[in-house]
Amino acid sequence: MANLLVRNVHEDIREALKARARAHGVSAEAEHRRILEEALLRPKRRSFLQVLADMPDVGRDEDFARRQDETAPPVFD
Repeated sequence: MANLLVRNVHEDIREALKARARAHGVSAEAEHRRILEEALLRPKRRSFLQVLADMPDVGRDEDFARRQDETAPPVFD
């Protein structure tokens, strides 16, 4: 396991890290590792286009056609 030393961190950031660590009940060092892991190893977000491309091609266009209910009262007068 490697060591990582971070220098010249602004005091506000150091205090925020300590506060976040206290809130999670861990040391500042453990919280730092957790933040780095979340930021660098979490799954990459997919673009909207990728999500659409991954949707299965099911149904027909008619299945999704909008139907007008003539018996419903008007919403806007």
